[in-house]
This record gives sequence, structure tokens and C-alpha cells, in this order.
Amino acid sequence: MTECPQCGTMNEDDVKNCKGCRINLYWAFQHYQELASLRQNNELPPRPESASFLVETSKKIDDGPTADWLHKTIKKFGFKGAGKKVSTISE
Repeated sequence: MTECPQCGTMNEDDVKNCKGCRINLYWAFQHYQELASLRQNNELPPRPESASFLVETSKKIDDGPTADWLHKTIKKFGFKGAGKKVSTISE
């Protein structure tokens, strides 16, 4: 089980989006600290709610066909070790 860095929901290790807030877990593990820092610096809530249309669309995608190679890669390596972190802001 993997805990979502945004909302704390426990998810199966091979899911692509959090069951609670629907954030893409690969992206969250790669960039969440940067996003949290930006939110804090701009005095925004640390854990924003996902827009309802994003939640609905994400659930539809989860229920649809999956790319078998992606599912196997995530299952083998997990999200935390899926790739090198690339910063989106200068440090």
C-alpha cells in the first residue's frame, strides 16, 4: 500500500491515481514538495480539493482499458522509484 502525499489516502501499489483526491501518484511523488512549497509561499491551503470534473474524468479513465506495459512497470518499480526527479522550478 502507498500513502498519497496530498491527501493521505492509502492506495494499492499499482494504481495510477489516488482513490481519495485523484492526483496522479507518479507526478505527486516526483513534484509534490515543490507544489507544497509554492502553495505555502502563496498562503494557499496545503491540500486543495480536486475539481469535481477531474475526479469524474479520472474515475472513467481508471475504469477504462489500461496500457499493459505501464501497469507492469508500475507494479515492478512502484511510483517512488519510477524515475529521476526533475525539478520544475529553480532551486
